[in-house]
Amino acid sequence: MPRTSPLLPSSDNHHHHAYSKSEKTKRPFPSATFTTATRPLIAFSIFCLIVGISGTVFSLLALSSHHQSPPVFRCGRVQDSFRGHYLSSSASSSHRKVGDHMNVVDRPKFLGFVGIQTSFGFADRRDALRSTWFASSPDSLLRLEQATGLAFRFVIGRSKDAKKMAELSREVDQYKDFMLIDIEEEHARLPSKTLAFFKAAFELFDADYYVKADDDIYLRPDRLATLLAKERTNPMTYIGCMKKGPVITDPKMKWYESQGHLVGNEFFLHAYGPMYILSAEVVASLATARNNSLRMFSNEDVTIGSWMLAMNVHHEDNRAICDPQCTPTSIAVWDIPKCSGLCNPATKLKELHQISLCSKSPTLPPDEDDDR
Repeated sequence: MPRTSPLLPSSDNHHHHAYSKSEKTKRPFPSATFTTATRPLIAFSIFCLIVGISGTVFSLLALSSHHQSPPVFRCGRVQDSFRGHYLSSSASSSHRKVGDHMNVVDRPKFLGFVGIQTSFGFADRRDALRSTWFASSPDSLLRLEQATGLAFRFVIGRSKDAKKMAELSREVDQYKDFMLIDIEEEHARLPSKTLAFFKAAFELFDADYYVKADDDIYLRPDRLATLLAKERTNPMTYIGCMKKGPVITDPKMKWYESQGHLVGNEFFLHAYGPMYILSAEVVASLATARNNSLRMFSNEDVTIGSWMLAMNVHHEDNRAICDPQCTPTSIAVWDIPKCSGLCNPATKLKELHQISLCSKSPTLPPDEDDDR
């Protein structure tokens, strides 16, 4: 993956002359002919001068607007605003000195990368997360990474709505906690977004595990780190709150599955969608999959589950990932099965954070008898 660096303005060393030295010694034309012939030349020269001045002004404006936009670390069309923020700062430990330039490590190593899936219109959820368990500034995000060995980013695609993109750009510039991926943000395209997320995360981060989490759950990063630090005998691991369920074939009902006829009456074992974890070996296989080579079901968690069924993975069922209330062992809390996440998350996140058992209880060591 190529390393990007800030663009530096360059000067133009090509100078245009009206005539060469040899032309100075040429015999001049008669005055009448000279006057008639040079009128178009003078007009053309004035035109070129105007174009040159306009181009210079445009270049200056373009450079000015470039410096006003939020810095990002790019890999193809994927952007990491957090590392972009530290491109011009030596405060981050993820930098290395090369010559006279400071460069960000291409794929920093983490125990896990956690992508918080979000969308346009959910700024209130992100604000609530930043005021509870998520970091509220680039410095606090860095401290969270150093304390847990986990990297956290909000993950979002793009929109054709210029106003939405402008609002997102301001939020990215303020908090620097986004990973922007190259896909249209639509609810109907969640399976495609999820695949794009795993591919992008694998490109940008060298992690032992990749975590997909929604923006409407209460998470304990310290307990998640403890879970991921466990020794496992199978490198191909799929961790989540596993379930089966009826296939909904009525298009008027929630969780309708348009390809239900391929499955039957009951779905195969798969993890609930608000949060699940894939090991690096699993994500590496997904990252190399060709576009349109994997079947996309209507529901994202079923889609991932179908891929896991086709791969030789170990299904690790962990109910601490889908706890309906805060307990000493809760990793993620949400209103299962009432809502696919927390009901009214912007308010509920703050309420849960006030409960000591949610936010301040100690992290328990892993149970050696857990399923591996």
